[in-house]
Amino acid sequence: MDQLHVSLVVELCLAFGIAGLFWPDKFIAVFDVLMFPWTASYRFVRVHCFAAIGAAMLLAVLLFSGTW
Repeated sequence: MDQLHVSLVVELCLAFGIAGLFWPDKFIAVFDVLMFPWTASYRFVRVHCFAAIGAAMLLAVLLFSGTW
């Protein structure tokens, strides 16, 4: 059951990461609300999307290697 939760987190990170790269204008509104004092830009959204994809890859490697 624990592996199911990790795989769900991997899928969510990957989905939001790729969606943010394809449609950054839709995610800028979300980042404006979440990061209130700072203004969100396309570069800010793109960096966070690459980080989400990297986290998904790291979690997938840990899941498939059996160390999780």
